[in-house]
Amino acid sequence: MRRKSKRILVWLLLVCILSNTMFCKMTVMVNAAPEVSTPSYIVMEASTGQVICEQDADARRSPASITKIMTLLIIFEHLKNGRIHLEDQVTTSAYAKSMGGSQVFLEEGETQTLETMIKCIAVASGNDASVAVAEYIAGSEAEFVKLMNNKAESLGMQNTHFEDCCGLTDSDNHYSSAKDVAIMSRELITKYPEVFEYTKIWMEDIEHKTAQGTSTFTLSSTNKLLKQYEWTTGLKTGSTSKALYCLSATADKEGMELIAVVMAAPDNKTRFQDAMTLLSYGYSVSQMYTDENKDALPAQRVEGGIEDTVNLAYAGPFEYLDTTGSNLNEIQKEISLPGVVTAPVAEGDAIGEAVYKLNGTRIGSVSILAAKGVDKAEYKDYYKKVWGLYLMKR
Repeated sequence: MRRKSKRILVWLLLVCILSNTMFCKMTVMVNAAPEVSTPSYIVMEASTGQVICEQDADARRSPASITKIMTLLIIFEHLKNGRIHLEDQVTTSAYAKSMGGSQVFLEEGETQTLETMIKCIAVASGNDASVAVAEYIAGSEAEFVKLMNNKAESLGMQNTHFEDCCGLTDSDNHYSSAKDVAIMSRELITKYPEVFEYTKIWMEDIEHKTAQGTSTFTLSSTNKLLKQYEWTTGLKTGSTSKALYCLSATADKEGMELIAVVMAAPDNKTRFQDAMTLLSYGYSVSQMYTDENKDALPAQRVEGGIEDTVNLAYAGPFEYLDTTGSNLNEIQKEISLPGVVTAPVAEGDAIGEAVYKLNGTRIGSVSILAAKGVDKAEYKDYYKKVWGLYLMKR
């Protein structure tokens, strides 16, 4: 009987050990890094900026034509500020015409609308169009590149420096990293989602009108993911003998936007295959929790103000990206507000916060703001208040 009991005990121990081993292996398999050939890559969720996976993402590499992501970002910033307009006529200089590499064969003196030039950049990766627009905005490519580098610095792109606006250069002083490319890609697509109107174009004709006459030129997208990966929304390809094959790819699946950047892929086919692998991996391990914060907040008591309370509002929605497989239904929201605030209160002042916790651990917060201002009460205000109470009692 004792021997039988010992055998049973041994078998139970073996089962437990094997079960734990299998569980560990399964966990590792779920969270294991994706298998790709690209030496530098990153996958980032767009709304939060959270990195899902990365490898050698800070390495400085030649970016080739994905440089044009920053060119597009500067263009859309100027459009938003009203400094330029889509219908503006952009003239091609002799210098812009002289650009080699990928081009749309603009002639010296040829004019196109700014919107057509954007299509030439976003769809066909036209170096000539990039330089023509850079000159239109800043007067010269060199001055435009200064804008690009200033923007890179403001975004915290520590491993980036630009020498031109199109990525044609082989200069060692023209470099970026997978992480920095993801940062500028995120800035572009989250602030200017209208860029997708251009990056989703597969083919489109434009007209060249020159002294030699009118001719049609077909813009063909360099981003083959548009036909290979159903959730693709853009963004930009790049390749030179120095950079090898690069890609910043964006996708939107059921409202979750991901950015996958690959740099120095060994060949054209691999960069697209690796990007698809990375995007699929990102979606397989990610789930998003969103609280739109539409619930009503209590009025905040104000001391020493012309009003006794002030209405409150959330600073915005709350978003949390989980890659651990947690049960997001267990997320708890706690409202933290002071008992009273002292006037004056300015509209937009932070009064408190909504704190989000998962399994007792804080995962983020959203500020709670004053919906309007409350001035500090003066003697006359107290007099009016007392007089009003007196009249009410009569």
